[in-house]
Formats: sequence, C-alpha cells, structure tokens
Amino acid sequence: MKEATGELNMTIVVVVAVAAILAFVTFFVPKILDQINGKWGNAAEEEIWTEE
Repeated sequence: MKEATGELNMTIVVVVAVAAILAFVTFFVPKILDQINGKWGNAAEEEIWTEE
C-alpha cells in the first residue's frame, strides 16, 4: 500500500508541475514575444548599413 501511495504522490507532483508550466506559458510567453517583436521592429526601422 505504501508503494501505491508513493506513486500517487508522484503523479500529483507531476500534474501540479505540468499545470504550473502551462500557466507560465499561457500568461508570460505572449508578453515576452510581443516585447521581442517590438524590439525587432524597432531594429528593422533603424539604418544599419551606412554607405560612404
């Protein structure tokens, strides 16, 4: 019985960890991508090469 309880506890830990990762991805990744895209757009507008 102890072994089954240990497996159940590990299952719960894995489910909670996956839920935490999904919550992070859901809330923070879109903001991070928007910020990266904004910086990418700003860099594209700047003149990188100067001709002499």
